[in-house]
Amino acid sequence: MKYLSLLILMLLIILLPPAIYGQVKTLNIIYTGSMNGELEPCGCSPKTDFGGVARISGYLAGHNNNELSPCILIDAGNFTDKDTPQGRLKAEAMLKSFGIIKYDAVAFLKKEKGLPEDFFSPILKEYKIPVVSGMPPYEQSVSVNRDTFKINVSVDPENYREGRLNILLTDVSVRESGLIKGWDVIIVSSGEILDEPLKANETIIVTGYPKGKKLGILTLQIGRGGEIKNYEHRWQLLGSDIEEDTRVRDVLNDYDSKVAGLLTASENPPAGTSYLGAAKCAECHQLFEESWKKTRHAGAFSSLKQAGKSADPECVVCHTVGFGEEGGFRSIETTPELANVQCEECHGLDREHIDDFSRPMRPVTKAVCLKCHTQDNSPDFDYPVYLEKIKH
Repeated sequence: MKYLSLLILMLLIILLPPAIYGQVKTLNIIYTGSMNGELEPCGCSPKTDFGGVARISGYLAGHNNNELSPCILIDAGNFTDKDTPQGRLKAEAMLKSFGIIKYDAVAFLKKEKGLPEDFFSPILKEYKIPVVSGMPPYEQSVSVNRDTFKINVSVDPENYREGRLNILLTDVSVRESGLIKGWDVIIVSSGEILDEPLKANETIIVTGYPKGKKLGILTLQIGRGGEIKNYEHRWQLLGSDIEEDTRVRDVLNDYDSKVAGLLTASENPPAGTSYLGAAKCAECHQLFEESWKKTRHAGAFSSLKQAGKSADPECVVCHTVGFGEEGGFRSIETTPELANVQCEECHGLDREHIDDFSRPMRPVTKAVCLKCHTQDNSPDFDYPVYLEKIKH
């Protein structure tokens, strides 16, 4: 009986999966990259309503203690937008969100280099965000201990560390990444999309999903000697069904308030406003105005109010007339007559048409519409179909 029990035990050891008796352990690498300043989706279309740091945080908070543990959370860089007043507010909000979410490593790459170091310093100090970067004063690598794993995260292809799981963060192309040897995992933030990981030179290559619409989760099965036995990958969609983290939402609300301040600072319109508004056009084109009032263009600004974005310049530009141009829309308080998508936004600005009706206004071509009806904002846009909706 004793020998039979021993035999059964030996058979179980042989037949059970390696992970059961300690031969293989699991680590989840959760990552973002190429966020490009996208704090949250614009909300113009349900089909593109994915992403946002508040949803990332909400998803992780709901899953981090069960199926995702142990895990390491990484941003592969290029999370900022342009160096403009609004771009800096985005970078500030993004970093604060990373701090709340508790990223283990955040790369400062090409886009981050466009902002001065002294801009980042106060935020990094307050939120204690571990940065890896090739530019001073930051370290090129950070070490992360998670469960039994010792992990080296770096932006320098020469900073491989023996005896560790090595993860390289880069914004070179996927093709160029495939030429880099020796690393266990490379996360690319070039803006390219790999639907599935690429295996090159024994290295697993993945890409951050642009604008953070999806969260990457790479699950590694790692042997006792530190070798990767197997891996799985999935994209976690970040739709409206994900409950937001209220702490990160507070950061985004603060961002919205500061952005509104940028709009307020430029509220005083210059003398001799250039744009006339639909009311002036209606003096001769009353039937056209009546037709326009029945379109969604006529209520474009109210949709911004409902979304809480009526003071966000990046949204206002497509819901008003001439925003950002001399004599165009400034704010709903100072230039209410230029709210909504009106005649001159589509047909162009031509003050001389008032004095000489024989001067034709600009025809509405597909290129005019595509300024605002982008793939992200209007994925179903079909020029002939949409033209019928506004035809007059």
